[in-house]
Amino acid sequence: MPLPPEDRELSPRTGWTRAHWEAVADDLLTAVRPYASPGRALIDLPGARPSWSGRRSDALEGFARTFLPAALRIAGAGGADPGGLLEQYAAGLDAGTRTPTAERDLADGDHESWPLITDRGQAMVEAASIAFALRLTRPWLWDRLDGAVRDRVGRWLADALHRAPNDNNWWIFPLAVGGFLAEAGVEEEDARAAVRRGLERIDRFYLGDGWYTDGRPRAFDHYNGWALHLYPVLHAHLADDRALLAEYGDRLAAHLTGYVHTFGADGAPVHQGRSLTYRFAATAPLWAGALAGRTPLGPGATRRLASGALRHFLDRGAVDGRGLLTLGWHGPELRLVQPYTGPASPYWAGSGFLGLLLPPGHPVWTEPEQPAPCEVRDRVTVLPRPGWLVQSTAADGVVRLHNHGSDDQPADQVQPDNPHYARLAHSTVTGPTYDGPADNHLALVVDGEPTQRGRIHPLGTGADWAASLSHPRAGGDELPGVTVTSVTLVHGPDEVRVHLVAGAAAGTAVHHGGWAVAGERTGSAAVGTGLGTIARADGGLTSELRSLYGFGRTQARTVPGGTAFGAEAVLPVLSGSLPAGPALLACAVRLAGATGLPPLDEVGLTAVRTPAPTAGRTAGLTAGRTAGPGSTWDLRVSWPDGEVRHVRIGAGTVSVGPAPLDPAPAGPGD
Repeated sequence: MPLPPEDRELSPRTGWTRAHWEAVADDLLTAVRPYASPGRALIDLPGARPSWSGRRSDALEGFARTFLPAALRIAGAGGADPGGLLEQYAAGLDAGTRTPTAERDLADGDHESWPLITDRGQAMVEAASIAFALRLTRPWLWDRLDGAVRDRVGRWLADALHRAPNDNNWWIFPLAVGGFLAEAGVEEEDARAAVRRGLERIDRFYLGDGWYTDGRPRAFDHYNGWALHLYPVLHAHLADDRALLAEYGDRLAAHLTGYVHTFGADGAPVHQGRSLTYRFAATAPLWAGALAGRTPLGPGATRRLASGALRHFLDRGAVDGRGLLTLGWHGPELRLVQPYTGPASPYWAGSGFLGLLLPPGHPVWTEPEQPAPCEVRDRVTVLPRPGWLVQSTAADGVVRLHNHGSDDQPADQVQPDNPHYARLAHSTVTGPTYDGPADNHLALVVDGEPTQRGRIHPLGTGADWAASLSHPRAGGDELPGVTVTSVTLVHGPDEVRVHLVAGAAAGTAVHHGGWAVAGERTGSAAVGTGLGTIARADGGLTSELRSLYGFGRTQARTVPGGTAFGAEAVLPVLSGSLPAGPALLACAVRLAGATGLPPLDEVGLTAVRTPAPTAGRTAGLTAGRTAGPGSTWDLRVSWPDGEVRHVRIGAGTVSVGPAPLDPAPAGPGD
């Protein structure tokens, strides 16, 4: 991909400027042209497999998801269109709406007709991108279309006003369509109703402090930024609705206060959640904050994060030899995609070009880049609503997200763990394992199989800790009477993970995986004294895991097929067996790209039992669960620099403080 020369004076961190964003947009849009149908209505990109919606829907996705960045590119240039994009998409609007069809495949010889918009059908999603694109380019496209074409396109879009979306972020799609149709004079009353209804429905998902859950009780991921915040704010901006922009812009600002800490120094957003193949769509909420004038970042820091993310993916193989975005993270990786994902799905990343709506003279383009938050100093950012603890280190720019609150489980059932949600931790430099031992997971072994975490019940967060309760699952069912209470404490690059397993049979085997590091070459070794293993990947990234209490064995395990970050991966694993009664397990963990750190065996822990809790001290327990005798422990965690934290952990209850917690412990643990 040919790009302009770097400008290290204006952009000392990334070298990239507005000209680079324009060039990338132009190249991505040019690359899809050979795959357009003769009438330009469908863009049928090559891929390993179609989505569950069928090839016609996938080809509509190709049209819609490239139309949006094309519209951002043209609107940002004041209507200038030297590449003839408007003509291409105008032809597609005409051909696609002549005879909309329920046919899913393209084998019938009809390679132009768009699929009908149906209840919970994918065409509703794509209609939103088309509506926003038409709204952005209205003076140069919609207003110049033949009246009959406008009528057909309006009728096709209007079906989105009358069809039922999925009860999650999908409510924003009729909202987006309604916003355009109301301005265009198409079914105005129903269009405005769709906007009101969409806002009312997503308001049910809003938990405060800038965080939505995506329909399910605890589904927190990138959809907060690139969908649930982006669409209402962009609608309010385009409608020039000051009141609406104030309400939803303030929500976005609150979200960005934490979100900006989830980008690594290498530009990567944290690797967590679904639809990760959307890649640099993670920059859309950053640009939206600047567009709305509601962001905690300065203009130079906004561009530094956004350009860093765009460059991160382009430098690491996100675009193939044909110039197409692939299904994956860096290069192709089908294991991280969902059944709804088709060959054109990665072009949701097109929303990341939102910054082009800001004119060339805007400070976001003219001020020098400023460091990313993770580059300034070591930080711990507490996000109580999702139950997350975000830990970053300036020496290596690595960001780690400790998860004690997001599981993406439906309200009415518990599904198998999704590794992109169920892990204890995620980061900007690692991905979860799909086969072999699970990274960042405590598993009991039942009938030879490791248990899953299941639904996560947050127990609290503090300045440097987060805790949760889970009910381990085996064979699709909870283990009767078994709970795992977990707490993560962080300091600098280090972590201590503590688990109290209650109700499990004595002798039950347990495994605890650390971080899986990947690359072209990996290795491992026993280090220091005691039970500890360090895994290394090329580039200097290391993953270390050391027993502090309760584990009896350590080893490094090779990960079959690697992760999204490399074809070869290795992770350290601790193992042991549970004693009778509630069992305490603890380990020190480190994921680092820096050298010269103190040995991890300088992290210390002492543990003593405390008396069984009285009725007045069990408020933190889950309903129906009780803490048995001797189930509460007092811990003293000491960090290499001498800092100390005290933890009290019982079945379903955790307290953390800088000083010993009253009452004093009754005696030494065993």
